[in-house]
Amino acid sequence: MRTQRLTKIVFGAFIALLTLTATVKAQSKDIVDLAVGNDNLKTLVAAVKAGGLVDVLKGDGPFTVFAPTDEAFAALPKGTLEMLLKPENKDKLVAILTYHVVSGKVMSTDLSNGQKAATVQGEKISVSIGGGNVKINDAKVIAADVKAKNGVVHVIDKVILPPNM
Repeated sequence: MRTQRLTKIVFGAFIALLTLTATVKAQSKDIVDLAVGNDNLKTLVAAVKAGGLVDVLKGDGPFTVFAPTDEAFAALPKGTLEMLLKPENKDKLVAILTYHVVSGKVMSTDLSNGQKAATVQGEKISVSIGGGNVKINDAKVIAADVKAKNGVVHVIDKVILPPNM
């Protein structure tokens, strides 16, 4: 009986150590490395590269990134993504990408219903909380508080566009 209890304690400690190690490992990556390691953010990574924003998002920050999934990019009108990735449209691409970034580390617990937050692009995004959902403009947050060493990522289900686009 005592051996079983000791085994359970040792096993529990081992699981706790593995969880802590996984958390520390995730927090040792910057925002770009987190996105690169996520199979659902490949389009975002390609867009960040095309926009020349890799070095910025690997910088000290801290940044909060509302990261659209590959499905979110695929839902854009046909031809939009291809058009944005062309070198001659880099300014538009950068404006859209930086509209998804807020200076500082904003955790989900820092958000409030009706809140407006200034983006790096210059325009503000709106936060709405209700019915168990958090939305940034009209995009639903589907994964929150993914910590990086230079900020935090919240995964969203739509690409949000600045009001002037």
